[in-house]
Amino acid sequence: MIDNTVTTWPAPAKLNLFLHVTGRRKDGYHDLQTLFQFLDWGDEVRIEVLNGPQISRPHASYAVAETDDLVVRAASLLQAETSVRQGARIEVIKRIPAGSGLGGGSSDAATVLLVLNKLWECNLEENELASIGLGLGADLPVFIRGRTALGTGVGDELFPLELGARHYLLVMPEFPISTRDVFTDPDLPRNSAKLSIEQALQGMGRNDCETVVISRFPAFARILEELRELGDARMTGTGSAIFIAMSDEKSAKSAAEQIKCRYNVRAVRGVDKSPLHELLESGGIRGQ
Repeated sequence: MIDNTVTTWPAPAKLNLFLHVTGRRKDGYHDLQTLFQFLDWGDEVRIEVLNGPQISRPHASYAVAETDDLVVRAASLLQAETSVRQGARIEVIKRIPAGSGLGGGSSDAATVLLVLNKLWECNLEENELASIGLGLGADLPVFIRGRTALGTGVGDELFPLELGARHYLLVMPEFPISTRDVFTDPDLPRNSAKLSIEQALQGMGRNDCETVVISRFPAFARILEELRELGDARMTGTGSAIFIAMSDEKSAKSAAEQIKCRYNVRAVRGVDKSPLHELLESGGIRGQ
C-alpha cells in the first residue's frame, strides 16, 4: 500500500474513427456505433494517497468546481462502493481541451478509478470498475478497459479490435462544443446503418455529428475545409478536434510543422492499448 507518495499517471486522449447514430432510446439517449482508438498523448493525473478519508482536487487550470470535477466524483464513488478508509489528493495536468471530443474528462476520471483501485487495494475487477464508470459517463468504460474497440449501445458495449500503430495529425481549435447541444439538435441523423467489422477496419463510415457542428459553427466548417487539403479530415466524437490519418510519423510531423502557425496542432500516434494500461500492467509507478 502506498501512502503520502505522489505518483503521476497518463490519462490518454481517444479518437472516434467513425461515429454513427443508429437510433434513439426511450430514455432519451442515443444508440451509437463507433470505433475507438487511444492516442499516445493526453492529460496526466497526479495522485497522493492520504491516510484520512478526505478527497480533494485543490488546484486546477480549468474552470470546473472541485465538487463537480469528474476526478473527485470518481474517487468518491469508488470510496463509497468499497468502504475504503483512505482518501486522495488529486491534480490534473490538463492538455486535452474541454469540448474537443477527445475524452479528456472521462479519461481523467477513468485513470483515477483504475489507479486508486490499485493504490487503495480495492481489488475490484475491470467489469466492476467499468460499471462504476458508466454511472459517471458513457465514455468511461472504454478508458477503463483500455483497448481499441468497436463500441455500440451508448458507446459502452465494447468489442476489442486491433488496428496496429497509426499516425495522425491532430488539430484542436480553440472553442469547445457541447455534446448535449449536438445530440439535441433536430437535424442530427438518427438512423444510420451499422458497419460490419470488416467495413470498420477498412476505414469506412463517417461522423454523423459533423453536419450539425458544421451548421452551428462556421469557424469549424472553415477549418475542416482547409484541413481537407492535407487529407481526409474528420471530426472526433462530438467535439471540435479534427484528425487526419497520415501514412507515417514523418508525414504527420511534417504536416504539423506546416500548419503550426495557424492551429493548435500536434502529430500523435494511435495505439491499441492505453498507455495507462501499459504502465499498470508493467507494475510501474511514476514518482513525482
